Amino acid sequence: MALENQDTITGDALRKKTRTIQKKKMRKNKVYLSFMTIVLLLCVIQIAYSAILNTSKIVFYRGKIIKARELKEEALQKNKRLKNELDNFNSTNRVESIARNNLKMAGENEVLVIINTPNVEEKPKTKKEQIVDFIEKNIIDKIIHQNADVSEFNLP
Repeated sequence: MALENQDTITGDALRKKTRTIQKKKMRKNKVYLSFMTIVLLLCVIQIAYSAILNTSKIVFYRGKIIKARELKEEALQKNKRLKNELDNFNSTNRVESIARNNLKMAGENEVLVIINTPNVEEKPKTKKEQIVDFIEKNIIDKIIHQNADVSEFNLP
């Protein structure tokens, strides 16, 4: 005696149906895994980019810190030097030497003697020297003034 639904149990239709169901599940699983792999790769790329960017910023800012420290040291040294000069300037000997040397002043019971040196007469210039002087005075001065005028307009 044969079973009536034997075709459905042992038949190819059931096998095909289960295979198609399994293939659909496998495709869904593959698509999901592919999508997650792409997302993971994008995350890794973003992390690597951020790490490189942060490293370059660290190097840049460390350079700025070193430069700022050097400027600070220079400023401190200049400050010490200026304080020493101020102390020296405030002393009476320093004020007296400035008055004597720069301002041509004399102290009490002293006579100031100024010796003028005569001007040395210039010998007549040759034609070549006259041409060089003319170029220096007229042409080069004009070029320098033009360059200075142009640079004034470029400044903000």
